[in-house]
Amino acid sequence: MKDETSVLEYSDATIESRGALVPVRLKLSDQGVTFRNVKTGKVESFAAADIEVVNWQRLAGGYGLRIFTENGNLYRFGGFKESEQSKLEKFVKTTYGKVMTDKEFSVKGWNFGAAKFEGASLSFDVSSVPAFEIPLNHVSGCTTGKNEVTLEFHQHDDASINLVEMRFHIPSSELAGEDPVESFQQRVMAKASVITATGDALAIFREVQCLTPRGRYDIKVYPSFIQLHGKTFDFKIPIQTVLRLFLLPHMDQRQHFFVVSLDPPIKQGQTRYPYLILLFANDDDDQIELPLTEEELQEKYEGRLEKEISGPQFEIISKIFKGMCNRKIVTPGNFMGHSGTPAISCSYKAAAGYLYPLERGLIYVHKPPVHLRSDEITSVNFARSGSTTRSFDFEVEIKNGVVHTFSSIEKGEYNRLFDYVNQKKLRIKNRGKMEMGGKNDDFDDSDADEPDPYMRRVREEAQERDDGDEESSDDEDFAPGEEGSDVAEEYDSYAGDSSDSDESDAGSGSDAGDRRKKKEKKEPKKAKSKTVSEKPRKRRQKKEKDENKPKRPQSAYFLWLNEHRDQIKEENPGITITEISKVAGKKWKELDDKKEWEEKAAEAKAEYEKAMKEYKVSSGGGASSAAKAKSKSPKKQPKESLSPRKDGSGKGFKSKEYIEDSGDDSSSDDQPLKKKSKKEESEEEDEESGSGSE
Repeated sequence: MKDETSVLEYSDATIESRGALVPVRLKLSDQGVTFRNVKTGKVESFAAADIEVVNWQRLAGGYGLRIFTENGNLYRFGGFKESEQSKLEKFVKTTYGKVMTDKEFSVKGWNFGAAKFEGASLSFDVSSVPAFEIPLNHVSGCTTGKNEVTLEFHQHDDASINLVEMRFHIPSSELAGEDPVESFQQRVMAKASVITATGDALAIFREVQCLTPRGRYDIKVYPSFIQLHGKTFDFKIPIQTVLRLFLLPHMDQRQHFFVVSLDPPIKQGQTRYPYLILLFANDDDDQIELPLTEEELQEKYEGRLEKEISGPQFEIISKIFKGMCNRKIVTPGNFMGHSGTPAISCSYKAAAGYLYPLERGLIYVHKPPVHLRSDEITSVNFARSGSTTRSFDFEVEIKNGVVHTFSSIEKGEYNRLFDYVNQKKLRIKNRGKMEMGGKNDDFDDSDADEPDPYMRRVREEAQERDDGDEESSDDEDFAPGEEGSDVAEEYDSYAGDSSDSDESDAGSGSDAGDRRKKKEKKEPKKAKSKTVSEKPRKRRQKKEKDENKPKRPQSAYFLWLNEHRDQIKEENPGITITEISKVAGKKWKELDDKKEWEEKAAEAKAEYEKAMKEYKVSSGGGASSAAKAKSKSPKKQPKESLSPRKDGSGKGFKSKEYIEDSGDDSSSDDQPLKKKSKKEESEEEDEESGSGSE
């Protein structure tokens, strides 16, 4: 709330509109009362001189302000706190010269009372105190019966619950010549929002092309409403429901869109039309003379209309709508697109249309039309459009969290749209990535050698990784062409003695020599793919279990648990396995005397050690030698097994057959030492200690 000497502002106030509380921003000043609809942005006001009665009233969950004007309109605002009553009372008295009184309502719950008409409202009084009030401009119809009157109300599309109708029973009057039912209906209809075509139309436009709702309609302009008469449907638009007017040039420069924003929207069945979109050709000229005198034009429309209007049809109808509805016509500002027009060709929800950047927002036409005000936009985002770089997406997020995506925009529009967003000081989510120039520019010139800058960056990064892999994969010990190498055997099926291969290469007509030369040409490429460091890691083979090996002894806890398991199950019927462990652990922890089970565990351990010594003496040696033989398999050899011998024997690498045929453990000098696990080291120590004792 903003509090000044002559101004009071409330940003979280509400106003009653067709049975629903709509959030508004309320401003009270010495000029009058102004309120702006937060959702639609519609601004309404009334002068301070029109204020007749100001009341403070209790609402459900808070307090409200009731303002009654001289022309009979009733405005009810909510969202006030009790502490603000004194401040408002003082402000109304000093600024408007009115005394703000408390408005009391009857809470008796009676359904019978007296109906009183005050201006444009109907008050139902119980014991001379109003029980409820009905603004008559919310009434859409009034029908009568023998002794009753039925009121029908306009529906609010955003309200979860709507009041559809209300019936009043009116007893017969004793006065002769007066029908109370008919009198009640006439007083309601005098102020009700019921559209009736009375008199001649001020202007008529025949067969106007309408995009929303689709078809061709005759547009008839009346003093209080605008009628769209088509072959199938007929719409009546009250003047006060016109929210905004837009006049937008088509991208082909031969047509114009005229967009009328409506609140509430017109309806046909369950379909709502919040926008009326008309399409005019630029070369359609017309001339209209309004059936009004100069005094009527000046008094009723304050000089906004002229008696004779001529020119292009879209200019004539826009001037008439502007004068009748008292709304400004919004046109595109200084923005100019790549095509030389203010329109940007794009798609929205799989339908092609045009996006127009305005001075205070964006509007898209035509299916479905979307208007986004600048004050409700939280951020924008420039995004890639699928797999192509010839277009991009423009995402606009508004305050309620909804994101509107305008896709398939040409790259040529990017710089202009980016400058527009910058100029309007809208927050750009990906500003760092979308600045022009350098690698961060995803929408650079399409005439470059690489059509996709994103793929170019991916390829550059992949090339850098490949260069790094080539440097790190060099191995001095890798010699696939030498004799005895496992890789040589796999690489060359004709690998043999080096002297034989040299002789075969020297032969002029030998097939082996030709094959050898062909393979040497391909060797660098294949050698890269056969490096030892790049071999896939093989799974470790599971060690076979020896059934003759003694089992390890159980601990004291498990010996105790085996004895008491059945007892725990009996004490806890239906107990699960995991719960048995929890209960047993708790009992073992609380057990004071554990000496018996610890002695049993010690005896079991001594028996295990004795059996283990006998096992190692009888069969442990054979098992260990077999395990060692298995470990000498060429498949398990590390990279060092391919290194030359250091004893100077000149035999080069050990071949696969040599390793498999070698059965003597003492000849393993040429073999690299395999790192032993802790378990194997402990077993060898046990063997040594056992053999020493023997």
